[in-house]
Amino acid sequence: MAVSIVNIEEGYPSVDKAMDRLRFELATLRRLGATSIKVIHGYGSTGEGGQIRIAARRWLRSELLAERIRGFCPGELFGPFEKEGLEIVKLDTRLRQDPDWSRRNDGVSLVVL
Repeated sequence: MAVSIVNIEEGYPSVDKAMDRLRFELATLRRLGATSIKVIHGYGSTGEGGQIRIAARRWLRSELLAERIRGFCPGELFGPFEKEGLEIVKLDTRLRQDPDWSRRNDGVSLVVL
């Protein structure tokens, strides 16, 4: 199965609605057998990092710490010269083919279930 994409910023939802969608989509993709997911949460229109991005990353970190996901990497660290980027591609080498590999994209996060 290819890397799945979940866009939680589409339609400019509230933070609560975006987080509901993220939880629902990850649970659904897990049941369908997906292993790697790119979450598009955007960076935020203020230029300081949006609330959806902050909430999504906080939740993903807590899921990683609770061992409910195997890996998590913020887009700006998703590259060959960053520890987090190297660790997540070890979990799923297909992620190296992602167009955001080494682009330092603050608007995405990568997840391995």
